[in-house]
Amino acid sequence: MNRYLSVLLSVFVLVSANAQKRHVPVHGYPIDAVPFTSVKVSPESFWGQRLEASRTVTIPLAFSKCEESGRYTNFVNAAEHLRDNSKVFDVGGLPFDDTDPYKTIEGASYILQAFPDKKLEAYIDSVLDIIATAQEPDGYLYTARTRNPEHPHSWSKATRWSGEEIDSHELYNLGHMVEGAIAHFQATGSRKFLDIAIRYADCVCREVGPNPGQACVVPGHQIAEMALAKLYLVTGDKKYLDEAKFFLDYRAKTTIVRDYSQAHKPVVEQDEAVGHAVRATYMYAGMADVAALTGDTAYVHAIDRIWDNIVSKKYYITGGIGATNRGEAFGKNYELPNATAYCETCAAIGNVYVNHRLFLLHGESKYYDVLERTLYNGLLSGVSLGGDGFFYPNPLESTGGYERQPWFGCACCPSNICRFIPSLPGYVYAVKDRNVYVNLFLPNKGEVMLDGKKVMLSQTTEYPWNGDVQLRIDRNQAGRFALKLRIPGWVRGEVVPSDLYKYVDGKKLGYTCYVNGEKLEVFPAADGYLTIERRWKKGDVVSLHLDMEPRVVRAHENVEADRDMIAVERGPIVYCAEHPDNNFDIMASIMNQKPKFATGSSEIAGTKVVTVSTDVQTFSFDSDGKVKTADQTLTLIPYYAWCHRGGGNMRVWLPQNLKGLRIAK
Repeated sequence: MNRYLSVLLSVFVLVSANAQKRHVPVHGYPIDAVPFTSVKVSPESFWGQRLEASRTVTIPLAFSKCEESGRYTNFVNAAEHLRDNSKVFDVGGLPFDDTDPYKTIEGASYILQAFPDKKLEAYIDSVLDIIATAQEPDGYLYTARTRNPEHPHSWSKATRWSGEEIDSHELYNLGHMVEGAIAHFQATGSRKFLDIAIRYADCVCREVGPNPGQACVVPGHQIAEMALAKLYLVTGDKKYLDEAKFFLDYRAKTTIVRDYSQAHKPVVEQDEAVGHAVRATYMYAGMADVAALTGDTAYVHAIDRIWDNIVSKKYYITGGIGATNRGEAFGKNYELPNATAYCETCAAIGNVYVNHRLFLLHGESKYYDVLERTLYNGLLSGVSLGGDGFFYPNPLESTGGYERQPWFGCACCPSNICRFIPSLPGYVYAVKDRNVYVNLFLPNKGEVMLDGKKVMLSQTTEYPWNGDVQLRIDRNQAGRFALKLRIPGWVRGEVVPSDLYKYVDGKKLGYTCYVNGEKLEVFPAADGYLTIERRWKKGDVVSLHLDMEPRVVRAHENVEADRDMIAVERGPIVYCAEHPDNNFDIMASIMNQKPKFATGSSEIAGTKVVTVSTDVQTFSFDSDGKVKTADQTLTLIPYYAWCHRGGGNMRVWLPQNLKGLRIAK
């Protein structure tokens, strides 16, 4: 088995002796991700705090909500019917409620890699005991039907798979089950969950496909494609890869043809991001996985076209995607409203998956520029700093209609946060041949393998609050190799890899790089990486400085919602104005034509943030109904930290003339 076991979000491990006798992949992504198990994030750092909140708050909360909301009871009731078919139960909730335990177990499994916990392992085992009892003899596991086969959930339809292309989510449940099972197998070495998932996957492969006697349907909500590609790698059984490819190849060729689920035309003919944004990104990620394993370059060309459409016309400055609540979907080109922006947290996670895979395919830093923007803004905003409050949509403007919620009836976003945040260490480094890519800047200790030889690295930095990064070689058995440091687009004067946004302040940021105190005169190549090749020795230190100043951004003139507005960002962080920091109406404030900024610091929900302030002019009505103006200082905070201090006014895009004002009477 080749190094591809460390790819696909760094969750592939051990192949059984039986699997090794069968067909195994002979190629994968050109670049391999360094698995999350090989990167230890410093606990008190920016991301260390997020990981700790996930471990101590979010994941325990999710498990408790699964108990309180009847998620486990659904499995118990399904098992009761299997034992005695005279017992049936009313089927309420949503047909994908089964996935909340799966996703939480996945996140908990990642956590177990860094924080072994026998009590947590035992709890997961007890949950798996419950899940296993609900599995039908042929492997089918879908409690929305098994609890009451004659009257299943209304979305599920009368027979297996008959509602799949609309809303049954039978294959969506399979996808999350497999993802969680592989993570659990890796963390514990136990096949308990993996064997359950394999039995369901085998059932799907028998019953769903293009052959006579099979249900010729494709997933109504994609993710099974990604999961089956991973299962192929873990087991070596090619039928799982074949099934994933069938799901992709047959889109728009079955009964349902619609853009909501990206089944409006064959996937290789698609060139625009349309429909439900989460389904779309999961499908694009699955296309990349299957392409990497099969060599089907038509998939890659299609994803490249769609990616260009997103970053050129459908991408929010916060990294969010999905402009409208009508179907939680992408809007038209340049349709990027602020107050009604949907930007589902799950869609941001899906966008990270896609851009990570495109980097592994193409090796260009622009994909990580998009990934980083989404990560620090539109994704991180979806979970509170304490780990116990969530957003489903993430708007760029609010007049008080939003509050972070402790959970949702449709809990896909909180449980998705459970599984994503603990996987973050797997996005820091990557390798190709004798090149080590440094893609994210955060304090950590990493272990990288080059041709079977170990290289140990450590990063020290306060990023994203400043741009100073030190990378130390702690051990090197590999001799000569190249370090490839990503020079972010925001340093190189590029907001995003398109003309959708541009800096308009005339500033020229720069960077410097030193090795053992000696300045290097090297520049990023076309791929966006600064490459330093040498025979490294223990104790060598690379010091990278990235200028970090507040920047003014303007959107493309075709983005009607942002005309005559500007946004402010600093490094990878997008800023917003929020009511608790300003004792005047931020909705009735105008930015200067050439604003000047000062930075400061504050604390929100017990965590440090860097603030930005600038002079503005505010407008209001006096008692006689006349407009009056006043000079004020506007304080901005990181967008991800908004709505921790009660609901109220917030906006990312700030007007520079009267058109954007909303003066309260």
